[in-house]
Amino acid sequence: MRITSSVFLLLGGLLAAPEARASGIKPDYSVDALAAGLRVNAHAIIRDQDEVLTVKSVSRTVSTVRRVVTVLDEAGSEWGYILVPYDQLNTVSYLRGTLYNAAGKSVRQLKSSDIKDFSLSDGFSLANDNRGRVADLRQPIYPYTVEFEYEIVSSNPLFYSNWQPQEQEEVAVEQSTFTVITPDFLPLRYKEFHLPTGVSVAHTQEKALDVYAWSVRNLTALEEEPDGPPISEVAPCVRTAPSEFEVQGYHGKLDSWQNLGRWSYELNAGRDVLPEPVKAKIAALVQGEADERVRIRKVYEYLQANTRYISIQLGIGGWQTIPAATVSTNGYGDCKALTNYCMALLKAADVTAYCALVRADKPDIQTAFPSSQFNHVVLCVPLQKSARPDTVWLECTSQSTAFGYMGSFTGNRHALLLTPAGGKLVRTPQYGAADNRRERTTDVYIDPQGSATASVRTVRTGMEQDSYEQLMHNLNATDQKKRIADRLPLSSFSITKFSLTANRQAALPAIVEKLELSLPSYAPPSGKRVFLTPNLLSRLPAPRPMTGERHTDIWLENAFTHADTVRIHMPAGFKPESLPGPVQVKTDFGTYSTQLQALPDGSLLYVRRLQMPATRFSRTQYAAYQEFRRRISVGDKAQLVLVKTDI
Repeated sequence: MRITSSVFLLLGGLLAAPEARASGIKPDYSVDALAAGLRVNAHAIIRDQDEVLTVKSVSRTVSTVRRVVTVLDEAGSEWGYILVPYDQLNTVSYLRGTLYNAAGKSVRQLKSSDIKDFSLSDGFSLANDNRGRVADLRQPIYPYTVEFEYEIVSSNPLFYSNWQPQEQEEVAVEQSTFTVITPDFLPLRYKEFHLPTGVSVAHTQEKALDVYAWSVRNLTALEEEPDGPPISEVAPCVRTAPSEFEVQGYHGKLDSWQNLGRWSYELNAGRDVLPEPVKAKIAALVQGEADERVRIRKVYEYLQANTRYISIQLGIGGWQTIPAATVSTNGYGDCKALTNYCMALLKAADVTAYCALVRADKPDIQTAFPSSQFNHVVLCVPLQKSARPDTVWLECTSQSTAFGYMGSFTGNRHALLLTPAGGKLVRTPQYGAADNRRERTTDVYIDPQGSATASVRTVRTGMEQDSYEQLMHNLNATDQKKRIADRLPLSSFSITKFSLTANRQAALPAIVEKLELSLPSYAPPSGKRVFLTPNLLSRLPAPRPMTGERHTDIWLENAFTHADTVRIHMPAGFKPESLPGPVQVKTDFGTYSTQLQALPDGSLLYVRRLQMPATRFSRTQYAAYQEFRRRISVGDKAQLVLVKTDI
């Protein structure tokens, strides 16, 4: 639809600061003009940010952004730099920039030669059209102010703009506005989150256009609070989405999860056809196997042994899979292609499965607002012939992920199941404290001079092993050793031997880590006494102090259980003079206990247990939570005193 001249005048007014619209006076971007309260806890201050999303049609949008930011110190320097991404479906019309000094005077304009154009290839994509325009106005002397303006024309209206004026902690906002202009036959869908009191949408009409506008002013910087939720959970935000859309000729509706799932399902329908020889191979692979779960495992292991992940992100290829037959021939594919291929393989094994969209490696989606919030695809396999209802989830992009395991990447969240009847929100597997375990046994041998050696065996299961699984498959032995050393809470030590061994056949994947440590001056004598901390490797620090009142909830994102058993072999001629008393702490935040006892053979046995849930508590309970963590910190640092007996 053609935009009228009166709407262009409206756009021009919206892109100017309110003061300028009212009086015609150029905004004052001097640092002295800032309200003092905006500088508290702030490394940068957004002086003026205006974004306008214009919906041209069901298949085209234009997004215009103008942002002025005062950078106060080095910690805020990233705001002096901008990256505007684009691809086959999104074009950057222009990118402009201006640098102002502390007095608000313009000292530099970006030239076209200053703007660089880079490929945003991720290093493992076979086909990736992601690129970016980059402008850098960062300065070595603070404060300074930068202004950036750009426009993106998009033929991918599956994604509308989301307005989050305060994207980071320790950034204040002087003013920010967001406007959406859409034809009245394409009504805007939106949902507001955490808007300040008195702020709401202003909805007006301009002939055949609907105009929606939001504005906030004087948002003070948010402090990054210990164990707080992500800023998206507390900062103002407006999510928007189309009611219907069209991407490269593929039309869809986005008024429900069911319709979004139907569009994705139909976009990929008929692409699960396998070559007959492959179907025969799978049939032979599972022949005679009555157990459905075993058949699924055999197919999954066949997938892992015969394919590898390579991203393909070109146009509609971001959502539409390459055919299963192509994956079979080439042996590679992206997440959509490998998941679709595994679904086809399972079909050949007489097992029904469904692709599922999921938001991986980020906070869960906003379930109350159907919109395209996903970045990954996994496979959901409801067991049809099992004695009890159950579901197997498969990560099809990894050659090493354990069968049926989602972990921290895609577990504990919602996914959109793609079925012939449309989309359906379901939960991926939940991993609690009983699943995410770290069990460590340690033997420490101390010599008379106070040096020691230690043999450590640690078993990690569930999400506790996720980062170590990445170590095993992404780093060589030298880098693995360095990364492990960086994680040990020891000041003076060396790793003399180490190994990592994975067990992926159990119900939950496990990694066994074995370490041999040299600990020079671990417990140096002080006169006839020796002081040492029996808790060698598992010390949980107390939360850092806060400067003011707590504003956010306590967010305990991952549940876990930690169990430590340390056996201390004392040097000849020493005995314990005093042992730390047992500690028992039981609260809603978790349970903690320690105990140290002398064994008949003269050694000492230290046992520590810590279990914490994944949950959320009111900010009013923060003082109690601090006390819980303080008691753990004190207990973890408790010292043992040995005394020499032959003097």
